[in-house]
Amino acid sequence: MPRTSLPATTKLGFLGAGQLARMSALQAFRFGIQVSVFSDRPENEPVQFMTPFSYSGSFDSVDDMVAFAKECDVVTLENEFISSELLKEVQEKSGTPIYPSPDSFALIENKLIEKQTFENAGIPVTPYKLVASEGDLKSFGDEYGWPYMLKSSKGGYDGYGNHTARDLESAKEGFKKLGGEAGHDILAEAFVPFTKELAVQVARNETGSVVYPCCETVQENHICVAVLSPAPIEDKYQLRAQELAVKAVEAIDGKGIYAFEFFLTETGEVLLNESAPRPHNSGHYTIEGCVTSQFENHVRSVLGLPLGSTAMTKPAAAMINLLGTHNRPAAADHITEGFETDNGHLHVYGKLQSKVGRKMAHYTLLGNDLEKTHQKAKEVTSSIEI
Repeated sequence: MPRTSLPATTKLGFLGAGQLARMSALQAFRFGIQVSVFSDRPENEPVQFMTPFSYSGSFDSVDDMVAFAKECDVVTLENEFISSELLKEVQEKSGTPIYPSPDSFALIENKLIEKQTFENAGIPVTPYKLVASEGDLKSFGDEYGWPYMLKSSKGGYDGYGNHTARDLESAKEGFKKLGGEAGHDILAEAFVPFTKELAVQVARNETGSVVYPCCETVQENHICVAVLSPAPIEDKYQLRAQELAVKAVEAIDGKGIYAFEFFLTETGEVLLNESAPRPHNSGHYTIEGCVTSQFENHVRSVLGLPLGSTAMTKPAAAMINLLGTHNRPAAADHITEGFETDNGHLHVYGKLQSKVGRKMAHYTLLGNDLEKTHQKAKEVTSSIEI
């Protein structure tokens, strides 16, 4: 049954205290919900400035996380760098429900298990293999072609944990760099000839599920620099990606918000590449671009509340990631046009230290024509330095 009451003492806990938790917390505050955060970082993180309920500890310590969870009514995730076994133990010892559940999380907690889970559910995925030796590295390249991608099975993001294997020597170098010689699981993935990289968010709980528009993610150097919604592709491919995303959530009996990244191949296939059991950078445009943002539906879904509409508020939305341009104390410079442009929305994450390439903020522009909206958003943000 859906929740019918929200006591003023309701406390939602986030494992992780970065910008994703911050944007979800802002929605929790709208509903009068208290927010508690758990951070493993020595520096103050974006959510820690927003709530008095802040805990520091280790994601490897059950005791640390149990003490945190006992103070919360529900705990949710901001990242997937935690072990499902630890999460299960924390849930059992604290008595506090965790969503996504440890059982759901266990089905996607590393890239190998994730591929196997979705493949077993009949969802097409990119060709892959667990590699453990020089022979494996060579045979994968011989079978699927060079170059291909090596990925750390757990913990990679924004290009970290990835290596392009251009030949056998490059593959051996990447295998070592990613920890293969130290016993870490390394996955080889074939490069797929694709025309677009796509993403879809799905929120699901006991009240039902809702699916967001299929958007395009624009990548440079393995980092998403822009998101365009709806994706500039034929309707049939948008619908296919949405159908597969819903099927993927159902395959893991997911409760919460999930994001799925796809390749649209040159031959018209839609292949699932990766998933995330949390809000995702590809869904930031939904804050202004959809009736109910991914962050609001994150809060609603894990608390058992009815889910909100995912319809777009304008025909087009373009989101630009604003990456750090200097290694320095953070400051958003040259932002005037970002405030003066109609239907433009600047979000600065509150990180104290800027680093080159680090996600520091984003800017969303809404419009009627996707190409013109994207071009204008790039112009507005071209001079912003953070």
